Amino acid sequence: MANPEQTEMELPPRPELFDFHGVAMVHYFTDNWENVQNFQAKPDDILIATYPKAGTTWVSHMLDLLYFEKSCPERGASLPIFERVPFLEFCVPPMPTGIEVADKMTTSPRLLKTHLPVQFVPKSFWEQKCRIIYVARNAKDNAVSFFHFDRMNMVEPEPGDWPSFLQRFQEGQMVFGSWYDHVKGWWDKKQAHPKLLYLLYEDLAEDMSRELDRVTSFLGLHLTEEERRRVKEGVDFDAMKKNSMTNYSTIKVMDFKISPFMRKGKVGDWKNHFTVFQNEQFDQEYKKKMAHTTLRFRTQI
Repeated sequence: MANPEQTEMELPPRPELFDFHGVAMVHYFTDNWENVQNFQAKPDDILIATYPKAGTTWVSHMLDLLYFEKSCPERGASLPIFERVPFLEFCVPPMPTGIEVADKMTTSPRLLKTHLPVQFVPKSFWEQKCRIIYVARNAKDNAVSFFHFDRMNMVEPEPGDWPSFLQRFQEGQMVFGSWYDHVKGWWDKKQAHPKLLYLLYEDLAEDMSRELDRVTSFLGLHLTEEERRRVKEGVDFDAMKKNSMTNYSTIKVMDFKISPFMRKGKVGDWKNHFTVFQNEQFDQEYKKKMAHTTLRFRTQI
């Protein structure tokens, strides 16, 4: 996926949102739809699923370190994260599609990522009883992170100004649809699917050791103290932000002059963006939309 020609590739035109089976999407993630839906998962595949900007790269890198740091230490220093953990629905010419990258993988297990809402996940993942890790982030910080991401990512629609973006976020007019539907859909699936681990971004930020224990227990892995230390150092936000193999600086559809891919990684940064009025409005709407779920988030730690 990373190749010399890419540095010279023309930036693609910004896409427009459209309704795709009831979910707002852009063509870069639907153009390869049949191949995505027919993707053949293997029983030991591990799928990392998130709404965009909810800790996907964080957990992807964590799992890659857990499985491959010891046997292949040069992997993390020479292969960008999007090659180590292919993005299944990605389809942005001239780069290979996520499915093509996944199909060429020789590692076991294959680590794969998706932003698809639960109802769009290829059925082979359920048939093969694959392990799935879902990561969710509180709506306010997620909205802020998505806003800055859309400012610098040319395969996303123009974000407009912050007030209009926040309004669209509330209405679910975002790539991959409504945050509310996404986090609740996956939460409901977890209740009936024992091989689905549901992580919260805020918990990872608060206590990485504790969450690492949850992940390794779920995956059936046993780490030495030294291995734990190396994984924790590797997934430190500042270390990842500086690491060109995790910070997406090698992919040219993102304009780092506008904003870095990894910006702050903080819980509570929403307070620097929301006005008092926006916050009150958001809370009212949030209360209505989250009334009938046991899923709970923290907006500060």
